[in-house]
Amino acid sequence: MALSLYVNTSSWRAHQQTVLEQFPGIVPVCKGNGYGFGHQRLAEEVTRFGSDILAVGTTYEAARMKDWFSGDLLVLTPFRRSEEPVPLPDRVIRSVSSVDGVGALVGARVVIEVMSSMQRHGVQEEDLGKLRASIEDVRLEGFAIHLPLDRTDGSDAVEEVIGWMDRLRAARLPLDTMFVSHLRADEFQRLQQQFPQTRFRARIGTRLWLGDHATTQYKGAVLDVTQVARGDRFGYRQQKAPGDGWLVVVAGGTSHGVGLEAPKALQGMTSRAKGVARAGLATVNRNLSPFVWDGKQRWFAEPPHMQVSILFVPAEAREPHVGDELEAHLRHTTTTFDRLVER
Repeated sequence: MALSLYVNTSSWRAHQQTVLEQFPGIVPVCKGNGYGFGHQRLAEEVTRFGSDILAVGTTYEAARMKDWFSGDLLVLTPFRRSEEPVPLPDRVIRSVSSVDGVGALVGARVVIEVMSSMQRHGVQEEDLGKLRASIEDVRLEGFAIHLPLDRTDGSDAVEEVIGWMDRLRAARLPLDTMFVSHLRADEFQRLQQQFPQTRFRARIGTRLWLGDHATTQYKGAVLDVTQVARGDRFGYRQQKAPGDGWLVVVAGGTSHGVGLEAPKALQGMTSRAKGVARAGLATVNRNLSPFVWDGKQRWFAEPPHMQVSILFVPAEAREPHVGDELEAHLRHTTTTFDRLVER
């Protein structure tokens, strides 16, 4: 009895192939929890479709991934002098976002990140002169720019990349390879056409692994079902049942990521109103679970436990039984499954 991730493997791989064709020279990204699939599973996929490189989030992830992937590993988190040293093979490429970082990595393979409109990290335009002198001591694999997902000001992602290409060229820095993130396929093609002497490589994770939602599905198995009447007390806090129905114990709790939710950027009055409504319900212990039964998302009976959740299913719904599975709407990047089932 488990929280399972079901994968339609043939459809999942067909989607991967579509993305690979749209972005020649793609740099697959596998970071965090491996987008819900795990690092080893994604390493197997990248090996299968023949990429020469795989991007990971941290040096610790690179240390694990080196045993599962034999190609180059690009660490996306920029190098810092104060970081804990992690033994890594020469096929690991470090991202660097400052002239100081480049100077501290003598002899290393590096990708230099430039500061984009994300305003997160990267070399500034005024540092390009100093950068040209320092790259002689490293093995430069290229430059990189990490772009925002949304451009609410109406600006053009391609123009932002072109602006940096012009700055790098004016500073007489090599433009053999440029790593880019968060471009559409048509934008990627525009850049490659405009700069045929530069190899553009798109770093892609979410779109590659999670771009077709129909290929994956989480399900939690029912472990126990207890019939209750309105007012019956139950659970750790001895709350009262809100009506006649069943308390359903289902696989999937906080250790799996159930009940955890990343903050959302709300845009528009409708989404804000929904957020206010959810917050109001939570103050009276009404929290909607990610589990679906008989066509409806069901309420938590109480906050999820470590490995299971307890749901309230009202009497007018179809009666659940031990062994049934409930579909769960879970975020891949925050979920850990018990088993992966391919079909």
